[in-house]
Amino acid sequence: MERRIVTIVRECKARLVPTGDPVTIPAGTFVTLTQSLGGTFTVVIEGNMARIAGADADALGLPVEALEFPGTPSKNVDEAHVWIALRSVYDPEIPVNIAELGLIYRVEINQGHVHIDMTLTAPGCGMGPVLVEEVKERIKTVPNVESVEVDLVFDPPWSRDMMSEEAQLELGVF
Repeated sequence: MERRIVTIVRECKARLVPTGDPVTIPAGTFVTLTQSLGGTFTVVIEGNMARIAGADADALGLPVEALEFPGTPSKNVDEAHVWIALRSVYDPEIPVNIAELGLIYRVEINQGHVHIDMTLTAPGCGMGPVLVEEVKERIKTVPNVESVEVDLVFDPPWSRDMMSEEAQLELGVF
């Protein structure tokens, strides 16, 4: 995506990258849109990078993108739907989703409860809390999900070998 300047059309909440601190961006503020992937947005405001949730796309003058879960409705949580939701979460600085980056170590589904073990590209990454909350929000949109638990784990340590071939090609590390 090409960077472009947009005007915030209504006040909206965002999270600073990488700290995750919440901020409110006032209506009428100019921001630079740097990434629009998976229905979320990375912007630069006053020299700081911030993440705007997809539900606030209209504040950027953009349509809200709802996740779609194909298939026949069931009473159970479909693991394929969970993976669709996980693939909609992108690192705010890297144009690859967290599933293709190899950050998801385990998905367990038990009667409407989804438990996920995930890692970060580096243990000290300040985006951990932001990504965990985004994962929770996305998984809650999956049909029949009643609750979500996400644990950050660092064993085994993440390495670029955990990325899919597609992600390695996208980032030029193949």
